[in-house]
Amino acid sequence: MTVQKAADKSDEGSVWEVSARHFRRWRTGEHDALDELVRSLTPILWQVVRSYRLDRDQAEDVVQTTWLTLVRRHESIAEPQAVGAWLMTTARREAWRVAKLAERQAPMDDEILTARLPHHPGVDTEVIAADESDQLWHSVHKLSPRCQRLLRIIAFDDRPDYTSLAESLGMPIGSIGPTRGRCLAKLKDLLAAEGSSTHV
Repeated sequence: MTVQKAADKSDEGSVWEVSARHFRRWRTGEHDALDELVRSLTPILWQVVRSYRLDRDQAEDVVQTTWLTLVRRHESIAEPQAVGAWLMTTARREAWRVAKLAERQAPMDDEILTARLPHHPGVDTEVIAADESDQLWHSVHKLSPRCQRLLRIIAFDDRPDYTSLAESLGMPIGSIGPTRGRCLAKLKDLLAAEGSSTHV
């Protein structure tokens, strides 16, 4: 029994290893792998973001921005194993920026996450991050209402209610994944067009 449990645990791997596999699969064209990556790491990102004392709406926006930033800048991640740290760093920077603007910043209490994440970025980094966030949201708002709603729900909800979502959007459950992939592809095209004169 003990040997079997150890084997199962080894096969499953840590959340970071599992996330790296999902990320690698997504970059090779498996669109559903991004959904798995979102489910794996959204709970952790949520902890990071909420540690800044943001309200629920602010936290949801920050987590969504983090995932959409990954779609835009995933080529900057050289090794799939780094995707977890990259996402946490991105979430922390965006949460810090939002909290700063709202004058509600609070230090992070989680010693484990603090040990894994870098120190707060400098002012110049925050200015760049704010500009990129504005560009990202500008592109998101150009998507159809259906795409915006679909990305918003799936981006921060680790266990979305696909039945209710399908009814709300008027589509079969089986088409949610492909539709999400098309929405992300449209977003990438919009970001590419807007970023043609922007250095990322």
